Amino acid sequence: MITRAIYMDNNATTPVDPVVLEVMLPYFTEKFGNAASRNHAYGWEAEEAVENARAQIAAAVGADPKEIIFTSGATESNNLALKGVAEVYREKGNHIITVVTEHKCILDSAKYLEQHGCRITYLPVKPDGLIDLAELEAAITPETVLISVMFANNEIGVIQPVAEIAKIAKSHGVLFHTDAAQALGKVPIDVQALGIDLMSMSGHKLYGPKGIGALYVRRKNPRVRLEAQLHGGGHERGMRSGTLYVPLIVGMGAAAERAVQNLEVEAARTRKLRERLLEQITGRLSEVYVNGSLEHRLSGNLNLSFAFVEGEALLMGLNDTVALSSGSACTSASLEPSYVLKALGVGDELAHSSLRFGIGRFNTEEDIDRTSAKIVEVVNRLREMSPLWEMHQEGIDLKQMAWPPTDFLLPTAHPERIPGHAVQR
Repeated sequence: MITRAIYMDNNATTPVDPVVLEVMLPYFTEKFGNAASRNHAYGWEAEEAVENARAQIAAAVGADPKEIIFTSGATESNNLALKGVAEVYREKGNHIITVVTEHKCILDSAKYLEQHGCRITYLPVKPDGLIDLAELEAAITPETVLISVMFANNEIGVIQPVAEIAKIAKSHGVLFHTDAAQALGKVPIDVQALGIDLMSMSGHKLYGPKGIGALYVRRKNPRVRLEAQLHGGGHERGMRSGTLYVPLIVGMGAAAERAVQNLEVEAARTRKLRERLLEQITGRLSEVYVNGSLEHRLSGNLNLSFAFVEGEALLMGLNDTVALSSGSACTSASLEPSYVLKALGVGDELAHSSLRFGIGRFNTEEDIDRTSAKIVEVVNRLREMSPLWEMHQEGIDLKQMAWPPTDFLLPTAHPERIPGHAVQR
């Protein structure tokens, strides 16, 4: 019997919790009505299920159910938030502030808006992954209409100071949006207490189904207006047309409720597992570096760089035992080093050797022990084959090395990936 690899990529997606699946199943077969059908019991039944899920999600984040708009996922929610605000508030201003480490769907939405007359400020981050609040406030102009900063980063798990950001935004009369796809169900969220105006959420990051998400849109103090990006039947108070996918909505509601109910216990458990993993790896391997703040971080996230090891080779050595990624699942097909790690100041070599560990609800201590043992085994094997590692062991400072011409050294378009090598232009 083939044993499946240990799943340690819970920041990419999570399995649907069996309890959540059980709640969803009747809405695929028995309770299959269209929630917009107001003339018969099938429609009423579906509508009731949708409104119950809306209430569950609202309760999970301290919102009013009428402030929850269902979407197909956090990517659509982020697009709707940025583009919807930019279009409605165009007469007030055309300036949006975001951060270089945001998810690609935020960055690409910002680029789209730049092409359509908006001015975007991309804030840098400090080496720990946090933004500088003074830099944020200094970037605000009379034309600023929106600040968008993600709650918790999808690669390094760093949690931004959301309440402080919201306070700065409010003091300048600017709307504040946060992408909370990674944070929902993992850290306490109260949109009222935190001062959030718009917040994106995803079902499949908290043990719910894929293909469903939500956007919180504040209704008062201030009332936030959005220009719809999908037009049709006027569903979701006109902000997002399209027949509601009732089974997925039911699943996201149940998943959000379950995650919040068990938040403290689950956070403590995953943090303990993360600490165990880190101790076992760093206790047996040298030249291992944690990327991003450990203090301000999701409990189940760990991003490590292993010097003198190529990330692709490391992943190949692990894939029969542990399922991991080298960064965001949305950009994992790219051979370029993580833009998030580069924003932290991590060099290309270390960025290429990084692994993201996403510890989740169903991981065990045995998973951690097997994972750490396999990591140590593969890293040691790869380093034994590396002449650079041998030189490092001998005390040679690779940064001071005078390397031979690139034509003789590497038949590749990326000689700059060699530590200490200066590319001749």
